[in-house]
Amino acid sequence: MNSLLENADLRVFVTVARQGSFSGAAQALGMSAAYVSKRIGVLEEALGVRLFQRTTRRIVITEDGEGAYARAQAILDSLDDLIDEASERRRAPSGQLRVCSSFGFGRNVVAPAIARLARAYPALQIRFEVFDRLVDPVAEGFDLDVRIGDEIAPQLIARRLMVNHRILCAAPGYLAQHGAPRTPQDLTGHQCLVIKERDHPFGVWRLRSKHGEETVKVSGALSTNHGEIALRWALDGAGIVLRSRWHAQPLLETGRLVQILPEYMQEANVWAVYPQRLSNSAKVRACVEFLEGELASGGAPDTGT
Repeated sequence: MNSLLENADLRVFVTVARQGSFSGAAQALGMSAAYVSKRIGVLEEALGVRLFQRTTRRIVITEDGEGAYARAQAILDSLDDLIDEASERRRAPSGQLRVCSSFGFGRNVVAPAIARLARAYPALQIRFEVFDRLVDPVAEGFDLDVRIGDEIAPQLIARRLMVNHRILCAAPGYLAQHGAPRTPQDLTGHQCLVIKERDHPFGVWRLRSKHGEETVKVSGALSTNHGEIALRWALDGAGIVLRSRWHAQPLLETGRLVQILPEYMQEANVWAVYPQRLSNSAKVRACVEFLEGELASGGAPDTGT
């Protein structure tokens, strides 16, 4: 028996199990009841089990049939997904695509990549928005949220686009005046430039090293909801900042900032977050795969990974 015939027979079997009769299945499938009965017989012979107990009035699925039904349904679901995805991939991405991200990363990294995406797929109409808060893509009607941070609601689907982490930095002038902290707890005695950015808890820095994680409650005279403002203050010698490696790396290389407590960092990977499977939308899949390729090939600043 070839695989195509097996798949067709599994579909007949599942339909009979759902309908509870050969005649009902035959009507649903557009076949004769005799043909349905024949295919069930062929399948039973191939499997070596009896799937249904037959009487003159009705059929009853057997225990073996119950087990076979669950497996057959899983196989058919996987096959349908494969066919749907292959069909969707043949379609050119088109229509409106709503994408959002955070202020700094969105402006510096995502926005240029979105512009290149639009050139690659001219049938797309892309609306890109940035926020200083966590976005619920389902409730707010976004197809895709490009976010930094690993805490993602279980009802959403996510793909990691880039490995990233945050590091502690300060200007040489600040360190010359105040000294450098030797431990994470020393940060409590320093001017820390606190950022309220999307879902990150205000004034709480969770730092990880090879020895484990430490949580420090920090404070300072200056705070903001914009990472680039905090970075500017750090450059002016106002305090210590916790920023993504991609953001701080060029300033470290020129010596305008110095990394402190280099054995400590805060994980902050970059994720594509979306409300439905990529196989259900050619435009979302195209965007996610494009961004993944851009970030993997150096389309973003150095991540230090």
